[in-house]
Amino acid sequence: MAISFEKAFGIHPQGLQVRAQRAELIASNIANADTPGYKAKGMDFKAALAQASAKQQSGMTRTNEKHFDVRTSLNNGVGYRVPDQPDTGDGNTVDVQVERNLYLENSMEYQASLQFLNSKIKGLRKAITGGQ
Repeated sequence: MAISFEKAFGIHPQGLQVRAQRAELIASNIANADTPGYKAKGMDFKAALAQASAKQQSGMTRTNEKHFDVRTSLNNGVGYRVPDQPDTGDGNTVDVQVERNLYLENSMEYQASLQFLNSKIKGLRKAITGGQ
């Protein structure tokens, strides 16, 4: 009997990918905290995960290089964040404390997903080898 990794792992690999993208987005916000006119970006995790899951399930590929690749046209739930603080005068909307908290939260969720996948892999390995 064949093992389907997509069924075994579920949506967790896509969750890790979206969390990694979210970490890059938050790190970009922190790096640009002093850049005049920079607008903080945020990610709707639920929408991004749904899009990542749909991309994996849809087998759509381009048959001609002039066709649009539907899978890359999605924005993964990325948009500008509504600022919590008033404008400081330079047009930058990054609140470093908020970004640090979001980064920490995302990091913990990434680690939890990684541990879950790790336990799934151990379970599959145990099923394949018979517990040896």
